[in-house]
Amino acid sequence: MTAVESGIFESFTDWRNSQRRADLAGLEQAVQCVFDENAVIHMCHPFGDMTGAMQWISQSYQPLLEAMPDLERRDTIVIHGKDQNGEPWIGCCGYYCGTFLNPFLDIPPTGHFTHMRFHEFYQLSRNRITEVQAIWDLVEVMMQANAWPMAPSLGREGLVPGPATCDGVKTLSSVLPGSEEATTNTHIVLDMLTHLMLHPVQGGPKVMNLPDYWHSNLTWYGPSGIGTCRGLAGFRNWHQIPFLNAMPDRGKQHSDADWHLFAQDNYVAVTGWPNMRQTLSADGWLGIAPAGKHVTLRSLDFWRIEDGKIAENWVLVDLLDLYAQLGVDVFGRLKEFNKARPRGAVELPKEEL
Repeated sequence: MTAVESGIFESFTDWRNSQRRADLAGLEQAVQCVFDENAVIHMCHPFGDMTGAMQWISQSYQPLLEAMPDLERRDTIVIHGKDQNGEPWIGCCGYYCGTFLNPFLDIPPTGHFTHMRFHEFYQLSRNRITEVQAIWDLVEVMMQANAWPMAPSLGREGLVPGPATCDGVKTLSSVLPGSEEATTNTHIVLDMLTHLMLHPVQGGPKVMNLPDYWHSNLTWYGPSGIGTCRGLAGFRNWHQIPFLNAMPDRGKQHSDADWHLFAQDNYVAVTGWPNMRQTLSADGWLGIAPAGKHVTLRSLDFWRIEDGKIAENWVLVDLLDLYAQLGVDVFGRLKEFNKARPRGAVELPKEEL
């Protein structure tokens, strides 16, 4: 079990403040206080793995800031706790947003306000961050630029709200939370996940006991490419049924799978790189042909529990990595899809006030 020294949370707050203001100098300064110099950075496709947060800044934050010079970050959930192995983690959820003026990863700029969801998880070891697992919803940026070259979403796309209860940003403290509420909510999520795995191998949809764990008016905020679903019917129709039809062995293969589950108060989070392995054996999900190939999924999730049931679930999946595993170059398709569009910088007219 890893201890956490008190100073790391003050340093992490400096890191988050620099993220909020998109202050590269502040980020570089905060790195010295909060990150291990050899911290492992697991970043979504196409960024890939990096060593050290300075590389993360130069290869991810700097290009994003060049694309959106007025970049800001808005956190809607910030929680921390110990996973099932006693290791401490911090989980952050929210948006990067700004005016999209220059190309970003060959996505053509729009000149308009643009938002990009993020889930970022930080593993702590005493007074340093030693690992990061992060997904930026690049698909969301492609869609706002009208440049998404793959199948349309079944769910609803758009700006995903923060928690309905407006209580997602928690106080970070060296006394890691271990409240009875957090423990109870962790068991709710674990039991829910266990029952999900029963279908379709051990029976029809009823074996999942969805009404026992999910609020009747739940909202499931999926990644762009899947979209947002409302209620049990929405969750089943716009996400779960196509997902399970295409990969019925979900949860049955455990090699190369990694997951870390932790909770604070009424929020539970899970991260893993990857945390699922299954076989794409049938059609019907994301418009992908049944390749008969084993694939891994990186899914970073937050759940909000209310009255003993899951009321909201924020999910980001590295869909671009999944496509890459299947030999589909989404960015190559994006270039072809937008070949006839201007892809240079957007200069907005400056009217005299």
